Amino acid sequence: MTRRIVFAPDSFKGTATASDAAAALARGWRTVAPDDELVEKPMADGGEGTLDAFAGSVPGAERVPVTVQGPDDRPVDAAWLRLPDGSAVVELAMTSGITLLDPLRPLDAHTLGFGQAIAAALDAGATRVLLALGGSSSTDGGLGALAALGGVFLDAQRRPVRLGNRGVGALARVDLSRLRALPVDGALILSDVTNPLLGPFGAAAIFGPQKGATPELVEAMDENLARLVRAMPGGDGLCEEPGAGAAGGTGFGLLAWGATMAGGSGAVADAIGLSEALRGASLVVTGEGRFDGQSAAGKVPSEVAARAGAWGVPVALVAGAIDADASAFAASASLTELAGDGAAAMADPLRWLEAAGAQLARG
Repeated sequence: MTRRIVFAPDSFKGTATASDAAAALARGWRTVAPDDELVEKPMADGGEGTLDAFAGSVPGAERVPVTVQGPDDRPVDAAWLRLPDGSAVVELAMTSGITLLDPLRPLDAHTLGFGQAIAAALDAGATRVLLALGGSSSTDGGLGALAALGGVFLDAQRRPVRLGNRGVGALARVDLSRLRALPVDGALILSDVTNPLLGPFGAAAIFGPQKGATPELVEAMDENLARLVRAMPGGDGLCEEPGAGAAGGTGFGLLAWGATMAGGSGAVADAIGLSEALRGASLVVTGEGRFDGQSAAGKVPSEVAARAGAWGVPVALVAGAIDADASAFAASASLTELAGDGAAAMADPLRWLEAAGAQLARG
């Protein structure tokens, strides 16, 4: 009897994209069960790899090249994704991401390039924009992105402030009257981050150190973001919204534009038709680089498992390392165990993903 197997992993951060992971798992499975129907639905949670996940899961999706100003002002060759329904996917990590920087620039990195890519999608007629936040290099509260969309940010002398958190600290006046209109079907923020903008759980305190900020800088950066809140129309309310602190506060800036916050994994699953793909499936295989205590809180494996549960479809887990209880899954495979150690698994992840697919197919 032919079975239908769905492969819906997240990316294995730094080693394999979600699309590559899904394809490798399917290749491994096919070596054991060549007659099964295999469906690849690479997933993402709104962070790095989201655009690739859409490209790999939505037939007819088209990459549109764009060159933007990167987080250190150098040009970056990126792309946004046109979907057949007229929507556009724009990924912050591709345009303003931390992997584009060496060294890090905690005070001066910015999101201008992200806003430029959004503007390019709007210029091309996008009827809706899906904004993937994650992998950010900056803590500018989205000021750079809003500037690219027509926002004006001035200091006390009515001069444009510089880009980045340092510039936010000199902000005295915000004018959003010339901000680009939302597309007709709106803008959706794809992020599983629920942090507010300010305070001990805010953008600077939680994510600033990852971007090179010392403890002293974190305090100053948070104060600068508070200045943005005071200057931004409706800022006091928006800064407390869950997700306002996402991507160095870019969530806050996009909320001020009028975008709507959505759970990243759930929104991606809706957009790629994951639930429809699961209907009638015999098994779904999901996974991520490291399965740990945070994986149950809105990460891709938990989202896939919840949707599979609605159809009574069993779920198998594959991860680079499994550091939490995985007994809720029908089966599991650790690349670290298959390869013998973590270094070997990371050195050739596609090989071990294929091995994991074959192991799961054998049952």
